[in-house]
Amino acid sequence: MTPILEVEQLQTFIGQYHILHDVSLQAEQGSITAILGRNGAGKTTTLKSIMGLTPPQAGSIRFAGQRLNSLRTFSIAQLGIGYVPEHRAIFRDLTVTEHLILAERKRGDLRRRGDLIFSLFPDLQRLERLLGSQLSGGQQQMLAIARALVPETQLLLIDEPSEGLAPVIIEQMMRAITALSEHTTVVLVEQNFRMASAISQAYYMLDDGRTVDHGTMTALRGNPQLIQRYLGAA
Repeated sequence: MTPILEVEQLQTFIGQYHILHDVSLQAEQGSITAILGRNGAGKTTTLKSIMGLTPPQAGSIRFAGQRLNSLRTFSIAQLGIGYVPEHRAIFRDLTVTEHLILAERKRGDLRRRGDLIFSLFPDLQRLERLLGSQLSGGQQQMLAIARALVPETQLLLIDEPSEGLAPVIIEQMMRAITALSEHTTVVLVEQNFRMASAISQAYYMLDDGRTVDHGTMTALRGNPQLIQRYLGAA
């Protein structure tokens, strides 16, 4: 099967700092792929480089065969790539419904995609009139993912979806992302190894801005030495 996302030997700087030295990864269509590593390994920068937010100085990014390196972020999004940033980026003074309408790329996107979104996150429908500031952390995370799904999305990049959430909400998030993968390919950055290993089929391990290992999640779960080396106590 041809990967929908192909990243080869990325080199990314932020200011004078060389963050990504040699990052390569692939994501198969319809899969959940986890990017793993300790804090500071380059996971978030990898997602931002794919989206053109921190453009790489070298290397190649291809989505469905099209090279993304020269494209601006809005053009990358228009190809069908959604991005859920770390810390959610929810507007305090907009309602749930206003967040979703604001995410429309074409008029009527929310009407066309609403059934899918509310089947994944049914709580959002009853919370539609609440402001962003009135939502819990878990509800904000649901909204952040839902917002990225309003336009037609073939690939969804999600950064740390379990961060700061209670265990019961993490379980809900795991079920929602698993169900979501039936409709779109997911690339997930996640510090919570239990969550990532439970829902992902493949992984890429980053360390100091480099891809140091990759394979099936089943194989990684059976390799506690590798987990300890790159993730610590997981």
